[in-house]
Amino acid sequence: MTHDPRAALLRAALDAAEQGWRVFPLRPGTKRPALHGEQTCPRTGQCAGGHRKWEQRATTDPDRIRAAWSQAPFNVGIATGPSGLLVVDLDVPKTKGGKGSSDAPDGAATFRALCERAGHAVPDTYRVRTANDGRHLYFTTPDGVRLTNTAGTIGKLVDTRAQGGYVVAAGSITPTGTYEALCGPVAVPVPGWLQSILQPAPRPARAPSGAVAGQSSRYADVALANETRNVATAADGTRNATLLRAARALGRLIASGDLTRTVVEQALSEAAGANATQSQRYYDDVIRRGLDWSIARNSPRGRAA
Repeated sequence: MTHDPRAALLRAALDAAEQGWRVFPLRPGTKRPALHGEQTCPRTGQCAGGHRKWEQRATTDPDRIRAAWSQAPFNVGIATGPSGLLVVDLDVPKTKGGKGSSDAPDGAATFRALCERAGHAVPDTYRVRTANDGRHLYFTTPDGVRLTNTAGTIGKLVDTRAQGGYVVAAGSITPTGTYEALCGPVAVPVPGWLQSILQPAPRPARAPSGAVAGQSSRYADVALANETRNVATAADGTRNATLLRAARALGRLIASGDLTRTVVEQALSEAAGANATQSQRYYDDVIRRGLDWSIARNSPRGRAA
């Protein structure tokens, strides 16, 4: 009996949708969205009222899923935000050959140590083995709580995917391996200690004059809109450099207190993913490096006296 990859991937998409997780197609054999970008949007069908990004077009509708996966053996993406999920991505250190290294601690070891420091065991929740032998831990998020993507915020080789992010679902196949479910698809609520790390702290109150505050806020909003537009419309081959420049520019406004890091990270992450040619993790790493560089040089402690 021959294996039918299209039928298997369709089953993986339907299985995820049955859990209430919104799915969308990824290009066959890759982790990149298969949906059209804004520049090539036909403005018909789901986009008749304006371009809809992959996060907006992700669905649990079985008929739409069957129609999409009838066209090609698409891998399966899960839009974490609309699905009410936080996924903790535990990666493994890379060597020059692309394999994991046993000499350096991996994301699983880092996360286990964090759990121990919080006084808890590693949560027993739905988990997936990734193609490079990492782990995805799935958690549900409370109603009304908005968590965003992070890259290295919790610890080295520990990222998270939530609003504005997606993960590759179990059953998807890449040249480096298959994503494999390690247990039944029961995701437990995100632990309170982890949520407290990820949930942005309230912006501290500031009391400059009304005129100065208004001017500063307007400037920051305009700067954020301009930089995200530059990233979203950057031509292939220039997006990474544009993204890095945008992160460095907006990092100055984070250092000054005019924007929060969470808002900037989310805006740039969504803009970079609009016409993605790289993985979301890659873009988030560029954003993190650009912001870290800029904030360190523009914070009061980082500036020369």
